[in-house]
Amino acid sequence: MGKAIMQENLVEYGSKRAIITITAILCALLEIVDTTIVNVALNDMRGNLGATLTEVGWVITAYAIGNVIIVPMTSWLSQQFGRRNYFAASIILFTTCSFLCGNANGIWELVFFRFLQGLGGGALLVTSQTIITETYPIEKRGMAQAIYGLGVIIGPTLGPPLGGYIVDHFSWPYIFYINIPIGVVATLLTLQFVRSPKYAEKKSINEIDWIGIALLAITVGSLQYVLERGHEDDWFNSNLIIGLTVSAILGIICFLWRELTYSNPIVDLRVLKNGNLRIGTVMSFVLGFGLYGSTFIIPLYTQSTLGWTALQAGMLMIPSAVTTAIMMPIIGKLLQKGIKQQYLVSIGLLIFFIYSFWGFKIISADTSSESFFWMLIVRGIGLGLLFIPITTLALSTLQGQEIGQGASFTGMMRQLGGSFGVAAITTFISRENMIHRSALVNHLDINDPLVQQRVSALQHGFMSKGMSFDVALQSAYKAIDFSVSKQAIVLSYMDVFLYLGILFLICIPLILLAKRRKPGTKLDLSEAMH
Repeated sequence: MGKAIMQENLVEYGSKRAIITITAILCALLEIVDTTIVNVALNDMRGNLGATLTEVGWVITAYAIGNVIIVPMTSWLSQQFGRRNYFAASIILFTTCSFLCGNANGIWELVFFRFLQGLGGGALLVTSQTIITETYPIEKRGMAQAIYGLGVIIGPTLGPPLGGYIVDHFSWPYIFYINIPIGVVATLLTLQFVRSPKYAEKKSINEIDWIGIALLAITVGSLQYVLERGHEDDWFNSNLIIGLTVSAILGIICFLWRELTYSNPIVDLRVLKNGNLRIGTVMSFVLGFGLYGSTFIIPLYTQSTLGWTALQAGMLMIPSAVTTAIMMPIIGKLLQKGIKQQYLVSIGLLIFFIYSFWGFKIISADTSSESFFWMLIVRGIGLGLLFIPITTLALSTLQGQEIGQGASFTGMMRQLGGSFGVAAITTFISRENMIHRSALVNHLDINDPLVQQRVSALQHGFMSKGMSFDVALQSAYKAIDFSVSKQAIVLSYMDVFLYLGILFLICIPLILLAKRRKPGTKLDLSEAMH
């Protein structure tokens, strides 16, 4: 039976297609929301479980490690167990671990269940994309990709406001408990409606690349920890960070050697010989950097510098997500008409540069929510132009089973790009803050008449509130110090936006190097499915 016929057999119509689409979207959202929903609950967890800041950070790290380990293996696992069975098992693992996370009595118990939850979650994301795509006929697959992309991009935005609301009105275990009813319904619908394609023969247990799996886990786990915890542990002043960096470097070398020489590799690296996939993999990393970096930076700035609540910061991001949602079907249709992905991605990168430069111009100590609105709309347009075209560009010149492998690479690189983006931005802000603060303090000369005038005005203001001369003077100096610190932070965030913009601008020539499809050929968006 030919490949096309098998795919055609999986196409559904009417209510059945709608049910499968909703099930897959729910599962993708479950997974993505869970990567960011925890951020706003860390403080409550720390207090409740008696954990340190470093220990509670593992709640995020463990999930990300489980996530990134499973993504490259998903294509292979689907073939081994059948897609429907593997998808249902992943939902059950995710849901069960959600319950166990909510009931955890200690921090390390919670971290362990978060790791297992991450293993289930990574599979949900990749497999739901495949299921949605194959459920639609070829001419409607642009729309299928748009629907899936919508979930992927809205997810990180939904997490913080939803988490903020649950923590404010209930307690932190409920951020895990809300997954349970959705997970139960999704499992039942999957077993009832989702079908598996026919695959080649399964591999026997002794053919499985166990060493490859172990090396992948060590490499990705070490790298993820270094990226997530490096800043707090002061990077290479920590022996653990040095040890794990060495482990990640040795792990990647051994993994590459193993996968290129073993007859049944868990990840087929030979597929990276394809030039478009290599470019697409790099661009997926940049997309992850931009998506997760900008989702992280604006809530962080509005909460830490402007004093907004988690709910206010999360709500600010919604217009951007809605804009992307509107863009997705439009982009899907443009691709189906044969518009070159290179052009769409280049325009997307240019728009992301405009968004970053806009951020650089408007950031101040009292930026209003209205000032952010149009800037974030531009971000939403940029993301819409990047997400589907990058995936389809990466996979456009691959064939057969290569497609699944290629998609695993792009998925993993998007996740790693996000982790790297957040780590790099955190470190950069900290370093720039010190530089700017030092420069501002150097400009403050106590003998300068203007400085004296400012101190005197503040001192008199404090004395009018009943403070003594000495206490008022100290308070005046503290107020100036606070003002300097705030200004230094603002300048640091301005730098982040500027350099992010330059990064996106530099990537445009890279995109234009990608091979073009033959004139007149339309892209089958099933290629972006796995």
